[in-house]
Amino acid sequence: MQSFETLSEAINYLKSKGYTNDFNLHPDWIECAPLNIKIHPQEFHVDAVHRFEGMTNPDDSTVLFAISSTSGVKGLLVDAYGAYTESLSSLMVDKLRVDRSTYK
Repeated sequence: MQSFETLSEAINYLKSKGYTNDFNLHPDWIECAPLNIKIHPQEFHVDAVHRFEGMTNPDDSTVLFAISSTSGVKGLLVDAYGAYTESLSSLMVDKLRVDRSTYK
């Protein structure tokens, strides 16, 4: 498994692997605003997850998702770890987990 010291190091590496779009999280889908698309849980796969803790506060954590869609769109979703879990649908919570069999 690839590990990274910093969030920016992970982002740069994943962008070099084709995860070039930025995704935004919504309760029932992820969005790629520049492409004007919504991607529902059945239309994407989490390829990798990387967690980073804040240097001064371990509760200040960030999670980086490398995501690919069934239509071929690949991108990154950066989120405060656990901050929005309560507002997500259960399907989205289940979907935002890495499938170790396809980890890149």
